[in-house]
Amino acid sequence: MTTASKHLPAANSSTTPERHVSLRDWIIVVGACLGAFMAILDIQITNSSLADIQGTLGATIDEGSWISTSYLIAEIIVIPLSAWLSRAFGLKNFLLFNTVLFVIFSCLCGVARDLSSMIFFRAVQGFTGGVLIPLAMQLILQKLPLSKHPIGLAMFGISATFAPAIGPSLGGWITDNYGWPFVFYLNIIPGILLVAVLGLALEKSEAQLDLLKKGDWFGIMFMAVGLGCLETFLEEGNRKDWLGSDFIVRMAVIAAVSLTAALIIELKVKNPFIELRLFNKRNFAFAAIANLTVGAGLYGPTYLLPVYLSQIHGYNAAQIGAVMIWFGIPQLFVNPFVPILMQKFDSRLLIFFGIAMFVTGFAINIPLNNDFSGPQFVIPQIVRAIGLPFIFIPLSGVATAGIEPSKLGSASALYNMTRNLGGSFGIAGVGMLLTQREKFHSQFIGESASIYSQALQERINTLVGSLVTKGSSLELAQQQAVAIVDFSIRKQANLLAFSDCFFIFAIVLSLGGLAVLCLEKTKTGVSHEMH
Repeated sequence: MTTASKHLPAANSSTTPERHVSLRDWIIVVGACLGAFMAILDIQITNSSLADIQGTLGATIDEGSWISTSYLIAEIIVIPLSAWLSRAFGLKNFLLFNTVLFVIFSCLCGVARDLSSMIFFRAVQGFTGGVLIPLAMQLILQKLPLSKHPIGLAMFGISATFAPAIGPSLGGWITDNYGWPFVFYLNIIPGILLVAVLGLALEKSEAQLDLLKKGDWFGIMFMAVGLGCLETFLEEGNRKDWLGSDFIVRMAVIAAVSLTAALIIELKVKNPFIELRLFNKRNFAFAAIANLTVGAGLYGPTYLLPVYLSQIHGYNAAQIGAVMIWFGIPQLFVNPFVPILMQKFDSRLLIFFGIAMFVTGFAINIPLNNDFSGPQFVIPQIVRAIGLPFIFIPLSGVATAGIEPSKLGSASALYNMTRNLGGSFGIAGVGMLLTQREKFHSQFIGESASIYSQALQERINTLVGSLVTKGSSLELAQQQAVAIVDFSIRKQANLLAFSDCFFIFAIVLSLGGLAVLCLEKTKTGVSHEMH
């Protein structure tokens, strides 16, 4: 890790006067973060309601999975397009249009009564909501001087990390008390508030419709197809047995070919729709790699823990929510202090501290046992919740420091895309790992617990004796005893598989720490003009 900083442009020098931040600017930033919060919340909030939605729509589990997948596919496609489209149509008009559509299609999701309509409504909701995420970060970077970026990024951090933490809890509570349609109606009031804030406070920027005429349409097409197929591959792969499914194999091949073509095109064309050359910047490239691991460590456990509590301990949605909320609440208290610490300490040290806390939170979960249920997860959840703001806020600041104002839109889009892709890789990876490790441990324990093992025979005989005294016939008691032993083996195998998953998440976050080692020191507390 170097201690010297590269020379920043003259505009970033300490002699540049601090630009005053008006109340109007802060209102815009708060409004933008509210929009991002809504969009990110809707990724996770339906997870606790899927069973109820599937029941209403008459959909199978595999069919119902597309209610979430369609949202994620549309979102990942539009994120890299958002900066270019906002310049083409004008930032204010583009944000307002998509916010209104997001609210409308949220309501349509609530009244959908067949699966096809729901999937279509969710896809449009994801497309319009996906715009709000990178443009919120872009507005923060543009409206605030560099010295205020940590504060703005802390506010954005609440959207990006607090929303997925509380999504399943909030969705489960709303569904239990009001019904699943209100999970979607929840967007109405904040959506109206966002439209009012953007309409009154955000200045109008001129549309550059000529960008559409000379647009990099081949690059856009290949990027959209590639990202859409990649997201489908990741979301549906585990349910369809990965490479055992022709459909999943086709998605993988199309994704690889399309993304390779998009990469070549974007690096060769004169006016790319997104500036991939930002990855030539050392800090941005390594911060994006670290951000990929953060996405996996954020979204993967958010998927894994409810599955564990449900399968191993039989928790319902409300009980799961009571555990998951502890990953969200502490962030609200920690976030405000991180910008202050960024003025006093090297951002890389803060990131390392955050990663250490996150890894420790995973390590506490290892190994799991039959007694490790909801209450035992509270402390690991709190430890990870404390660590996450120390990763997210400084890492975002390091990634975007020194980037030219004209490229901030692309930087925000790419950076947010890496986090979302990391989340998709994390969820897909943990689903596959859980299945494979459960098979491995079942086989290993099964071989150790041979039917000819004296210890196993004694266990079965004890169970048979107990069951016979309760009224079962000898033959039935023997069958029940074997079934009980088989269940115990599978449960122990599941516990070991879940432990392996938490261990892998610790490794993944540690690898993110290696990327942080490659970051160069950046200056904080200085400002540069964004307009």
